[in-house]
Amino acid sequence: MSADAADAVPMTAKRRGAQLVLLASAVAIVMVAYANVGLGRDGTVPAGMLTYGLGLGGLVLAAYLVLARFAPWADPLLLPLVTLVNGLGLVMIYRIELEAPKLASASTQLFWTAVGVVMFSVTLIVLRDHRALQRMTYTAGFIGLGLLVLPLVPFIGKEINGARIWVGVGGFSIQPGEFAKLALVVFFAGYLVAKRDVLALAGRRLLLIDLPRARDLGPVLITWIVSVGVLILEKDLGTSLLLFGAFVAMLYISTQRTSWVLIGVLLFLGGAFVAGQLFDHVGDRFAVYLNPGDPELYDRAFGGSFQLMQGLFGMGSGGILGTGLGQGHPDLIPLSFSDFIFAAMGEELGLTGLMALLMVYALIVERGLRTGLASRDPFSKLLAGGLAFILAWQVFIIVGGVTNLIPLTGLVTPFMSQGGSALLANWMLIALLVRMSDAARRPPPQAIQDEGLTQVFQR
Repeated sequence: MSADAADAVPMTAKRRGAQLVLLASAVAIVMVAYANVGLGRDGTVPAGMLTYGLGLGGLVLAAYLVLARFAPWADPLLLPLVTLVNGLGLVMIYRIELEAPKLASASTQLFWTAVGVVMFSVTLIVLRDHRALQRMTYTAGFIGLGLLVLPLVPFIGKEINGARIWVGVGGFSIQPGEFAKLALVVFFAGYLVAKRDVLALAGRRLLLIDLPRARDLGPVLITWIVSVGVLILEKDLGTSLLLFGAFVAMLYISTQRTSWVLIGVLLFLGGAFVAGQLFDHVGDRFAVYLNPGDPELYDRAFGGSFQLMQGLFGMGSGGILGTGLGQGHPDLIPLSFSDFIFAAMGEELGLTGLMALLMVYALIVERGLRTGLASRDPFSKLLAGGLAFILAWQVFIIVGGVTNLIPLTGLVTPFMSQGGSALLANWMLIALLVRMSDAARRPPPQAIQDEGLTQVFQR
């Protein structure tokens, strides 16, 4: 029995109670932040504070009840941490809505949060054993690729803000790539478990590194071609980088070979460089990254450096402690409610607030990685590690782009940015981690039976 499972035997009820306290604390923090927005801007508590508080509290209580019923041994920290990040995103979207009501909508985001909680609950109820996903390895791969290329289909694919990543029917539109990442991570995990012995074999040795055999490079090359295709055809640097990075990371977890990481990095950098030379939309991203102050790039509506510079100015004006909620100017940052919500948070919460926010993300990732370490089978370890990595990688890409550490990619901040597709996909991602943590921490049946007899005799 693992240490987590052994500790979990006598602590089930106590752990669930602690989780409920943490959930209440997360909602309380969100409500305090919501009140600060109104006090900082208008000097009064917002009129809809009670409605938003009850709405968010009711949603997380429903999620808690489903988790307690269908995943009683799950990690108790995942749901409270996600609730806190999601709630702070709602607060910032409400803050931006006060200045730009035609762009941001906190009520719409609360609706999508409710749908996300429903998807979280449905995933836990329907997927009683995550190992069943291993039998759907290639099906998940086909579904993921299908969702990835769906925006290229005529009549339903849409190009918005320079990227063709949307599918729209009537007035409804979604980003299928957000759901494709989940299906492809399932495929990567199943495939690598089946092929890891072959992929771990060494070929020639170069500079103290054992290179893989040439015949085993096929999976990496295929994934590279797909990622570069997404970069070129859909003008989506973010998804391309996210998926290829996830595959290389899971390949390393599976084989423990550094050579795969080096090959993956060289392939992606080479592909991105060639694409930047051949295609203007890719080259513009790198030009903005290298010269954000260039006036010719600064004046462009989309793809230019205007929003990047405005975001940097906003975070700079926030300083260490921030201007305070409700006292900044997030409306001056283009797309502050979606792509640049991290910069808007930095202006009003300062560097201290951003570091605290990143620590919350780091805790979510740490709990996901802990779930992978505690899992008993290779597929679960790889799947949990892949899901945790894809969340961490996405946060890094967002923060790196907003701070000009790396080129902007167009990805959104998980659980915070306005939009339905990313929020629903990320709630499903958390549901998968919760399901796997429940399986990893659940003690053997005999231990549960012995604990039940002990409690009876104690009474």
